[in-house]
Amino acid sequence: MNNPIKLRPHHLLCTQTYSGKGYSSDFVENMDIITSRLRLAPETTIEIVTTTDDICAKCPLVTEAGFCATQEKVQRIDSKVMAHFGVCEKAYAYGYITREIGKRINASIFEDICGECEWYSICRNDLGILCQ
Repeated sequence: MNNPIKLRPHHLLCTQTYSGKGYSSDFVENMDIITSRLRLAPETTIEIVTTTDDICAKCPLVTEAGFCATQEKVQRIDSKVMAHFGVCEKAYAYGYITREIGKRINASIFEDICGECEWYSICRNDLGILCQ
């Protein structure tokens, strides 16, 4: 059995709207691998964590201490995902949890969660992908 993919709560949204853009070529390559795996095998087990995750592993914003340089912002966004969708720090099947999010998300919730993110202007065009 493969190890679960560790994801921060807000990365549940990012993995669905990701379109090949990122912070660096290493980040994009890692994100390509992770999103491809999740999209091709939605039964993949993910583990929700509120620390750096498998996507953060190649992000240039992660400090030597292992924290995001924008830690306060990502914690705020993670908290909103957890509150809006009832996501907890535990294991889920990726397809299951993204379908549950899709049943509840709307433009207002998406803006509340992602509005301060630098990628928001790109991802908001893909809101339909999130809505199930």
